[in-house]
Amino acid sequence: MSWRCVAGLATAAALLLGGCAGVPSGGRVITGKAAEGADQVDDPYVRLVPVRPRSEWGPQQIVSGFLAASASFDDGHAVAREYLSSPGLWRPGARPAVTVYQERQEPEIVKENATTATVRVQGQQLGTIDQGGQYIAAPKNVEVVFQLGKTSQGVWRVTALPSQAQTGLLLTKGDVDRAFRTVNLFFFAPDRHTLVPNGIFLPLVNRQDLPAHLVRALLDGPTAWLGPAVESTFPSGTKLRGVSVSKNVATVNLSKEARGANVERMSAQLGWTLRQLSEIKHWRLQIEGETVVPDGVPATQPVRAWQANDPDGDSSNKNAYVIGAAGHLSQLLQDQPQPVATGDAGRLTRPAVAPDYVEVAGVSPKGDQLLVGDLIAGSVTIRTLLNSSHKGSRFTAPSWDRDGRLWTVESSGDKSWLWVRERRGRAPVRVEHWGLAGREVLAFRVSRDGVRAAAIVNMDGRAQVQIGRIVRRDGTDVGSFLPVSSELGGAIDLAWRDYGTLAVLGRKNLDSQILAYLVPVSGGAISSLGVGALGQPQSIAAAPHEPVLIGTRASHKKQVCRQRTPRDRFSEWVCNIPASDPTYPG
Repeated sequence: MSWRCVAGLATAAALLLGGCAGVPSGGRVITGKAAEGADQVDDPYVRLVPVRPRSEWGPQQIVSGFLAASASFDDGHAVAREYLSSPGLWRPGARPAVTVYQERQEPEIVKENATTATVRVQGQQLGTIDQGGQYIAAPKNVEVVFQLGKTSQGVWRVTALPSQAQTGLLLTKGDVDRAFRTVNLFFFAPDRHTLVPNGIFLPLVNRQDLPAHLVRALLDGPTAWLGPAVESTFPSGTKLRGVSVSKNVATVNLSKEARGANVERMSAQLGWTLRQLSEIKHWRLQIEGETVVPDGVPATQPVRAWQANDPDGDSSNKNAYVIGAAGHLSQLLQDQPQPVATGDAGRLTRPAVAPDYVEVAGVSPKGDQLLVGDLIAGSVTIRTLLNSSHKGSRFTAPSWDRDGRLWTVESSGDKSWLWVRERRGRAPVRVEHWGLAGREVLAFRVSRDGVRAAAIVNMDGRAQVQIGRIVRRDGTDVGSFLPVSSELGGAIDLAWRDYGTLAVLGRKNLDSQILAYLVPVSGGAISSLGVGALGQPQSIAAAPHEPVLIGTRASHKKQVCRQRTPRDRFSEWVCNIPASDPTYPG
């Protein structure tokens, strides 16, 4: 019996409730619902039913059976442990590290005699999930080796595991899609007002346990990657006493350590985390069984309260800006560019309008100058804020954060420098602690929460989407960049669609055309956006609840494309706006 047969038996499954994790692969683009920051995580899913080892199975089948059964979290991986000569060989824990394969080859016997065997498994790794749930795209070929022996009963069992499996799991992408959920945990930015999502992969045993697993993960704190940049209101040592859900109302009971902590901020973190569960519409916060009531909301809180802490900030409707056909900065009103300021036509490209609409930034047509101008009714005077400091270097399109800081990256060859202007009236300064200093950076965008940054990085000729974090303690540190997806290798531009999703222009391989994709920053599967011809796409703009816009060129004519029906992800692109370089404020 091959490992595919064993895996097939293991996936004889029942439909339960839960959401798919959706690990990105090198070739699959999902065609289901769009990847959005506020997706529910308890939609239907398929549960694995693990298969116990059979007495007639040889070494290859035992290894296949163990790998398939280890994808089931039922009873602490009880069935998978039956494949081992001793339960102590394997200590995966409740939230184990995972090596994620695109696919595994059939196990092959390297060496075998009457009582022992060595079995090798090879495959294409997509990435890893650490014990905190952080997914890191890391495609490469891998090989692992299992040692087996016959027991006194004459049956084969695993006697030694490869190092990756001793405290973790070796799972295929399909295993992870079934057994894990991508969820957001919410923590505070340094301002202690803005929430920041921390996307993780959370193992799921059953739907009933999901609220408790979610709250425990929140109390455990942020991942090691995001931790230095955010804060949690929950005091160290706070435990979950229990979570109950009745008639769409959840009761979260915390231990005594939570006494004295800010009730409003704890409620905001919990409310935003719990809203991912469709069954919960309201909830109560208790400490040692006693209900605590935050100011401004009832004891039974709506799960959609605490909108003031939205990671995306003010999500009211925003009109897009473009560079009109005459070269003037224009506002896009009913698909028609309306100049908001004249003067200096053609000098500014890739505009970025400040969150307070007082200033506009951009780069010169050659990309060697960072430009700014005050938005005064009827006129704008563009001035040079920064000239390139290295021969042949270029600036990325500028990016604002919610506090009015202006960011751009200067790149030359395989080097880059990050610049930030802290406030109006100050000169830009180079960020000393910059994690991509040894790489060319093609695009750079700060998230609306001001704590994360997305970049397109030249990785040995492959333009890769990465995400980093911004730490503001004893100076500014922008680093710890991680690849978001192994699917897109030819990205050319990106924008933040919402707090959990990037809109990216890119291609999946060198032979494919450039298309628009929605890319979850949690590491979930990407999804294509729109259908139809786009000409030669050059730039992309996105904002919460607003249509994605694409600046393109066709037959030497610049146009901006939008979907005919923006709320339909599969709606066709319409390219009839005479303009270029679309952008949304902020």
